[in-house]
Amino acid sequence: MFVASVILVWIYVTWPQPKAVEADPATFYRVTPVAQPTVWGEDPVEFYVHETMSEMSLEQKIRSLLIINQPGIDATSLQGFVESQQLGGFILMGSNIPATPEEFSGITAAIQGNPEIPRLIGIDEEGGEVTRLPFDTYAGADVLRNEPVEATAQAFTSRAQLLKSVGINLNFGVVADVSGDSSSFIYGRSFGSDGLSAGDRVQAAVAAENPYVLSTLKHFPGHGSAPGDSHIGIPSSPLDYESWKQSDGIPFAMGIAAGNPLVMFGHLSFPAIDSVPSSLSQRWHQILREDMGFDGVIITDDMTMLESSGIPEYSDPAANAVEALRAGNDLLLYVPSVNFDVGAIVSAVTNAVNAGTVSAEQLDESVARVLSLRRELYPEAKTWIPPCDERCLIWVTY
Repeated sequence: MFVASVILVWIYVTWPQPKAVEADPATFYRVTPVAQPTVWGEDPVEFYVHETMSEMSLEQKIRSLLIINQPGIDATSLQGFVESQQLGGFILMGSNIPATPEEFSGITAAIQGNPEIPRLIGIDEEGGEVTRLPFDTYAGADVLRNEPVEATAQAFTSRAQLLKSVGINLNFGVVADVSGDSSSFIYGRSFGSDGLSAGDRVQAAVAAENPYVLSTLKHFPGHGSAPGDSHIGIPSSPLDYESWKQSDGIPFAMGIAAGNPLVMFGHLSFPAIDSVPSSLSQRWHQILREDMGFDGVIITDDMTMLESSGIPEYSDPAANAVEALRAGNDLLLYVPSVNFDVGAIVSAVTNAVNAGTVSAEQLDESVARVLSLRRELYPEAKTWIPPCDERCLIWVTY
């Protein structure tokens, strides 16, 4: 018995003892991601978007790519509209503008939704010929094209600050079209008669707006060389690709170089480059993405303008929506008049995705770009820490 006791004592004394566990929980547990970081990256915006998309149905994804207007200034009614349709955003038109900035702020606050991923609240606030807000007194392109470039920077800084103060986060306000023809539909909204003079002012406007609101270049590939009004037809340009690069393309390239986050496609025809309108053209979207290196969000001009053109091929809004997404647009913009069926658009795109007509992968890329844009509007997006639950973390105890 004595010998056995001695052996047990010897084993106890000589056996390696476990290290003491420190009381600090940070050293007591190790947190390990379940998936490899390359799946969604380490950026908190990217992680948030990945998690959000994992819980979205196909229909919800499609609805998140729609920005639609509804007339009226009743904040409750407008809130009900965007929430019931699960829209990615809302475009404010003249019918949505009340008398005072305070009333207007109430409307945008109601539309915004979840502040952690706010809806895009857009407006065509160019100044000059296109001014939605009666309290925007700053100069537009009709004046600025004849002023020093610094005047453009000052006007668009003030305009962007005003827009932010009333709850707008997206401005369709930088016209990158080149026009030297005073009889042209777009002349009074263009910053210059040649690519470089227009481009200098476009670049200044983008740099001025970006700290306050999301800036948008329009109307790609350029309305200036395409006579006519795209609200009632599809204007046609005679330019070939090389000629376009040396003229109409310059302000867009300069705006993109300035860090512009969105580009709006016009419903314009360039027969020498593609037979279909640029907004429905895979070739033009390829030029913007690959040749010009634009990696931001692409949005259409008002899609109802295609139907208003009177051209039979573009009379079906559902078919137009499918073709616009196939071409490479991320967001579809609508300013409908009456009897607009959002459900028909969603149903057509859903069927197209299920049939493989619209790539599911391409659709997801668009949704990710749009959700990332919205998430980055949240002030704490870059410092957000993912919640520790069974979806993203496992706990390992030492």
